[in-house]
Amino acid sequence: MNALRQLRLIAFLEGMSFLGLLFVAMPVKHLLGQPLVVRIAGSVHGLLFLLFVSSLFRAASEHGWPARRSLAAFGASLVPFGNFVLDRVLKREEEGQVG
Repeated sequence: MNALRQLRLIAFLEGMSFLGLLFVAMPVKHLLGQPLVVRIAGSVHGLLFLLFVSSLFRAASEHGWPARRSLAAFGASLVPFGNFVLDRVLKREEEGQVG
């Protein structure tokens, strides 16, 4: 799997886990008193976030991205729905390399 495709996949999964943590696990914890849901969802999200950072480093290294672009991609992972915006940009770049 090439670096951009791997980054896109992991970014999607990480973004979904972030949304699940924010909009499912946190309300369940606070409204239903079930803190275990946040522990599980948070652990999954943490692992996916580490994989995201690793794949971001790989893609940035292989494609010679400047630090500013890498930091922007990293910043997108910290904002809800940011990874989905990042995915659109990466998809255009990936299609440009294929074609």
